[in-house]
Amino acid sequence: MSEILKEYDKSQKAKKSYSFMQILRYVGIVACVVGFGIYVGNMMFGKRSLDVMLSLQSKKERLSEDVEYLKKQNAMLLKEYFELKELEPENNKK
Repeated sequence: MSEILKEYDKSQKAKKSYSFMQILRYVGIVACVVGFGIYVGNMMFGKRSLDVMLSLQSKKERLSEDVEYLKKQNAMLLKEYFELKELEPENNKK
């Protein structure tokens, strides 16, 4: 009977160590997943990404303002060009 109890005691210890290793494995996997999530989150939404996004937005606004200014300047120069073109004599035209 004591032999059976000893075998039972050994099997209980093996089960406990197996469950501890299983829990440790799950904790390791969870830590890796959380670490990878933090890494990806930092890459997408971190300070560097935010700085780049804000600089690109300000550059876009500045370029839009430049486009509007150049359109107005182009319209003014075209108007002046056509006014000068009409002042030329008719005999130059073929």
